[in-house]
Amino acid sequence: MHALLSSSPLALALLSGALGLLVGSFLNVVGHRLPIIMERRWARECAEFNDAETQQDDQVYNLTTPRSACPACGHNITAMENIPILSYLFLRGKCRGCGIKISPQYPVVEAVTGLLSVFVAWHFGYGWQTLAALFFTWTLIALTIIDLKKQLLPDSITLPLLWAGLIINLGHVFTDIESSILGAVFGYLSLWSVYHLFRLLTGKEGMGYGDFKLLAALGAWLGWQSLPIIIIFSSLVGAVVGITMILFKRQQQGQPIPFGPFLAVAGWLTMIWGKEITDAYMRFSGLA
Repeated sequence: MHALLSSSPLALALLSGALGLLVGSFLNVVGHRLPIIMERRWARECAEFNDAETQQDDQVYNLTTPRSACPACGHNITAMENIPILSYLFLRGKCRGCGIKISPQYPVVEAVTGLLSVFVAWHFGYGWQTLAALFFTWTLIALTIIDLKKQLLPDSITLPLLWAGLIINLGHVFTDIESSILGAVFGYLSLWSVYHLFRLLTGKEGMGYGDFKLLAALGAWLGWQSLPIIIIFSSLVGAVVGITMILFKRQQQGQPIPFGPFLAVAGWLTMIWGKEITDAYMRFSGLA
C-alpha cells in the first residue's frame, strides 16, 4: 500500500476522496450535535450556578450515541441508509420511515469534503503535508457548518486546531516554528484590536471571540506572513456576500453575518496558493 500510494498520485487522490466522503458524513453529525451538547452543558452550568434543580436526562448524548435518527418520526438510520451521497440519491432525498424531505446539506457537505480531500492529496502528494492538510481541511469544514447554522465557533475545535498548528510546525510542515508562534499571536491580536476599536467607535460588537481564535489557529498553521492575505481576502469576500444578500433581500441590514466561514475559506486558499498569491501581488505592485 505504501509503495502504491507513494508512486501513484491517482491512487492517493482516490483513497483520500473516499476517506473524505466518510469524514464528511461524520462532519454533518458534528455540525448538528456539538452545538446541542454545548447548549446542554451551559444549561447545567447555569442551573448549578443559580442553585436551581436540573432535570436529569439519563440518555447519553454525544457525537456517537445515540444512533442517528429521523427528527420527525424517530426512524433509526441504518448503515445502508448512511452511505455518503449514494444513500441520499437512493432514498430520493426522503426519510424511508415517514417520507419527510432530508436536508440537502448532508450530501453537499459529503461531496465538498470528498472533493477537497482529493484536491489536497493531488496538490501536496504523498507525505506528511497531505495528512496535515486533510486534517486542516476537515476541521475548517466543521467550523464552517457550525458557524453558518449557529454563529458559533466552539473552543473545543478552534483551540485544538491552534495547538495542532504549533505542533506540526515543529517539523516545519508548512512554516517554521517562529513564524507559527508569531502567526498565532498576531492572528489573535489583530482581530481583537479591530473588535475593541469598533466597539469603542460604535458601541456595538462587530464579531465574536471565536473569530479571534480561528485566525490565531490559521496563523499557527500557515505563519504570520499569511495573515494579511487571509484578512484581506476574507474581508473582501465577506463584504461582497453581505452586500449581495442585502440587495437580494436575503439579509436585513444590521443582522449579523458569521465571519468564520470567510476566514476558513481564506485560510484554506492561502494554504493551497498562498505563495503564488503573494508572488503575484509583489509582481503587480512592482515590489518584486
